[in-house]
Amino acid sequence: MPKLRKKKLKQGKHAAIARSPSRPAKPSPKLSGGGRRVGIEIGELVRKRAEAEAAIARARKSHERLREAIDILPQGIVFLDAEGRYILWNKKYAEIYSRSSDLFKPGARLQDTIRVGVARGDYPEAIGREEEWIAERLAKLCQPGERHEQTLADGRVILIEERLTEDGGVIGLRVDITELKQREASFRLLFDSNPVPMIVCAQDGKRILGVNDAAAEHYGYSRAEFEKLTIRSLQAFDSELPWMSDRSSDEQTARTWKHVRADGALIDLAIYSRQLVYDDQPAVLLALMDITERKRAEARLAFMAQHDGLTGLPNRNLLRQQMDDILLHTRRSTERVAVLVLGLDNFKAVNDTLGHGVGDKLLRGVAKRLLSTLREEDALARLNSDEFAIVQSGVSRPEDAVLLAKRLLEAIADPYLLDGHSVVIGASIGIAMSPGDGDESEKLLKNADMALSRAKNDFRGTFSFFEAEMDARAQSRRKIEIDLRDAIKGDQLQPHYQPLVDLASGRITGLEALVRWSHPERGMIAPGEFIPVAEETGLINALGGLMLRRACMDAALWPDDVRVAVNLSPLQFRTGNLLSLVMDALKQSGLPARRLELEITETLLLEKSSQVLATLHALRALGVRISMDDFGTGYSSLSYLRSFPFDKIKIDRSFVHDLGANRDAQAIVRSIISLGMGLGVTITAEGVETEAELSCLRTEGCQEGQGFLFSRARPNAEIVGLLRAQRGAVEAPEAA
Repeated sequence: MPKLRKKKLKQGKHAAIARSPSRPAKPSPKLSGGGRRVGIEIGELVRKRAEAEAAIARARKSHERLREAIDILPQGIVFLDAEGRYILWNKKYAEIYSRSSDLFKPGARLQDTIRVGVARGDYPEAIGREEEWIAERLAKLCQPGERHEQTLADGRVILIEERLTEDGGVIGLRVDITELKQREASFRLLFDSNPVPMIVCAQDGKRILGVNDAAAEHYGYSRAEFEKLTIRSLQAFDSELPWMSDRSSDEQTARTWKHVRADGALIDLAIYSRQLVYDDQPAVLLALMDITERKRAEARLAFMAQHDGLTGLPNRNLLRQQMDDILLHTRRSTERVAVLVLGLDNFKAVNDTLGHGVGDKLLRGVAKRLLSTLREEDALARLNSDEFAIVQSGVSRPEDAVLLAKRLLEAIADPYLLDGHSVVIGASIGIAMSPGDGDESEKLLKNADMALSRAKNDFRGTFSFFEAEMDARAQSRRKIEIDLRDAIKGDQLQPHYQPLVDLASGRITGLEALVRWSHPERGMIAPGEFIPVAEETGLINALGGLMLRRACMDAALWPDDVRVAVNLSPLQFRTGNLLSLVMDALKQSGLPARRLELEITETLLLEKSSQVLATLHALRALGVRISMDDFGTGYSSLSYLRSFPFDKIKIDRSFVHDLGANRDAQAIVRSIISLGMGLGVTITAEGVETEAELSCLRTEGCQEGQGFLFSRARPNAEIVGLLRAQRGAVEAPEAA
């Protein structure tokens, strides 16, 4: 903004000279054309002024977008400049500090608002030590990254976290944690005052000296009635008082008593006793535990430990016991056992569209139909959310399992009427048979589950038998997972970089970071082998963070006009710390945010969640560029462009392949490039491999290309050499 004011002053000066009748413009001795030259200069000034005004308008629009993005966040957000002055804040921030919101103005100092708030009594912690408290608060502002709590006058507790920006400013986060604090206090109070029936009696048991409310309620007597009773009068049968035994310890082991309640009901109690002095006389404190209710609870817990709480079916633990019994019986005969693992198809869609209540009713309906289809000697269990296991005994041939699988699929396929909705669900089944596929319960279940995965991936809506090759693939995948964990810890993963080339000049404008794994035994492992495993196991978060930091560190040493592009997995957005991860990587590396480009796929935007869009807007507000990768391969590409203002669109390689000879591909690429031009978005073509493809892309006006025609992905050492050679080629003509 200071530069803009200087330009305006210069424009005013020239305009005044041009208009002044007393000072006719003198032609410059270096210029010819006199007045015409002055007119040209004025026109140039007018053009520059228009450009400046347009830049201001764009800045305002970006500012408005940022405000819209942060206003939807559930936390308070505030942006301060390097001098601690307010730049921007969201609605939640103003709501949290409602008593001081009248002081929030762009350019106002946070220090001043804090001082006014202290004077008003907004911060109880500051009372009596105002200046010391203000100094401590301002010191914390200079130590970003540390969290601290702040109590307001109305009793609310606010969690504060602040981080420095590249220009020395501060981004502050405010979270109202009052409810959390209250829940903690309530839980502690509930725990500390948990009602346990207690009685204080004389050592001889002839008098009851006192009871608590829990004991009076448990027995059904009033306090006055209780004081007329004795411990022996409560006993159903005459027995020795527990503290009258020969034990020398003051605290006795629990003894079991059977007591009579006021309504005549018999209850079993475990009583713990401790001798003490009560009203200046020796007494005994009795803590009473109702064993009857405990036994009932233990029975319920035992049932829950072996059964599914939703359907009442046996769970995996009980199923294994039943299978062990069935397998033990079949070993003594020629019979075989078939294990069928049934998985519902697209069950998640039912939960997402109709709600979990309907989903639960659907699962109970499926369980009921499965039970009605099976014989009494067959076993049925629910394994997890949408998977069931059936153990078919007395099988003589595989066709018996096939017939059962078909009956199960037919039974499930009929519509379900649930809460006014007609729900149709399909299923897939994996089958394993003893003894060929295993003679132990766990192995048969595992092999049937692998067969189910094949049925879902290859066929869906049918059944598949286990094959030995499935186990080999599963073992290989497990080995990759173990080795990948070690590789992340052992620093075996490295980024290689593939150039992004300006098609007009042929210069490298950026490089995409691609992870490479050099295994000590297997050599280079293709990303297609380990990236899916990383996403399935959650290792993608550690892997993605590692690649982001490495790429930023490498790019910080490249020429200032070369960017680095890093791919993000949709799973990285679910952790909630992606923004902090990016900010830390930029801070540690010193890489300017404008030189970092983050690539996302359309899969991420399928969710269209406010959290995803808010994170994208926050990343873009830092100055990071956002690119949509593999454009055109999703379901709603154009609608995604309305969800977020992307900086770049990458045309998927499937449209670029054989572009010179494929008219359909040419039409699609032409449309995408035209769309990008209309939106002011950079268009990059992936997978450029031939001169014909390159020529076609240039003709259509594509700005940027990437592919083997330019370069394969290379380690950073080779990239540094390429960039050095490019700089030398540019400087040589200039020197000449």
